[in-house]
Amino acid sequence: MSFHVNLDRRRADAPVDDHLAEQDFVRIAELVNGRTGIRLPPAKRTMIEARLRKRVRAHGLSSMGAYCRFLFDQGGLEAELSHLVDVVTTNKTDFFREPDHFRFLAGPGIETMLARQGQERGARLHLWSAASSNGAEAYTIAMVLRALAERSRRFDFAILGTDISTAMLRHAQRAVYPGDFVAPVPAEMRRRYLLTARDPRQNEVRIVPELRERVRFAHLNLMEPSYPFERHFDAIFLRNVLIYFEREVQVAVTRRLISHLRPGGYLFVGHSETSVASALPVRQVAPAIFQLK
Repeated sequence: MSFHVNLDRRRADAPVDDHLAEQDFVRIAELVNGRTGIRLPPAKRTMIEARLRKRVRAHGLSSMGAYCRFLFDQGGLEAELSHLVDVVTTNKTDFFREPDHFRFLAGPGIETMLARQGQERGARLHLWSAASSNGAEAYTIAMVLRALAERSRRFDFAILGTDISTAMLRHAQRAVYPGDFVAPVPAEMRRRYLLTARDPRQNEVRIVPELRERVRFAHLNLMEPSYPFERHFDAIFLRNVLIYFEREVQVAVTRRLISHLRPGGYLFVGHSETSVASALPVRQVAPAIFQLK
């Protein structure tokens, strides 16, 4: 009688060999780049090792090498891909990040959008947070627009938030955040648009229903050759994601996105990403804000 021993599995009390061999890092980096457009240079190797440990443990594997064999040699890739993307993508975001963008939106931006629709009342604006992460950006846009709409009653709005990370999309749809995380939200908006937990020990808030119902979240990989959304957006926010792409991918992604803008619509990018505009039919109207010609 013979016995097969799976040496890739580990005992519950055994330590994980948590270092990626160079060839395994290269394979993962090429996979992530090919599927998501995100670059993982060698300097990111230690960070990727740290983030992958939870996936190694989740599968009860003994090492990073065993995890890579599971991905590439044992047919685990497709089932694991969404989890891999979740752990390797960077999801840094905040409410009211780069506040000058929201001041522009609340001032000349909104006036131009409404004038372009040519309606005194009843206009419906459509905005897109194209790398929405945990939803903070989309809900910030919603707060700004709701405050304006309550004063003027000239328009309503709908916001689309998309992201490649399914974990972040679940977070965004739940719309619950630690109390400290919403500190950048102005006090009056916190009072009107955030619900506090009944138990003060939880230190959590939730976005109010009237904003949640105006924001829809959907999964999207920006590397897809086309996007399954209408081409009628008044503004698109694509901030602090292009920096993770190669130049040619930056241009291709941004071209696809602005094809969904109305004529004269706005594109908001990160302050370190403005060089991409030189390859696009847009004009700069404010720092890191561009208008489709």
